[in-house]
Amino acid sequence: MNNLTWRQADHDVFVATRDGEYAGFVAVDGTTHVLHDRHSRRLGSYPSLSAARTALESAPAGSVLPAGTGSASARRRRSRTSHDRRPATRSTSRGR
Repeated sequence: MNNLTWRQADHDVFVATRDGEYAGFVAVDGTTHVLHDRHSRRLGSYPSLSAARTALESAPAGSVLPAGTGSASARRRRSRTSHDRRPATRSTSRGR
């Protein structure tokens, strides 16, 4: 059972609690509904409040939604691999 409860905090902010604990919020920005998790990390943008609510409600407690639903910068951070970083340069001196 999900036990997610929604309350309207302001005309453009909806807050969710799960079992009495803060679970996240949706901020309405024009026609976009931006979902954030309990740590205020952006999880994604949705065309309706209902879609944003469903996304949080369907996610297990404490989880992050799958890649592709979050912001572009979050997807870039997740997609970086070790080869994206410049290796440390090592200077060797052989005294010849």
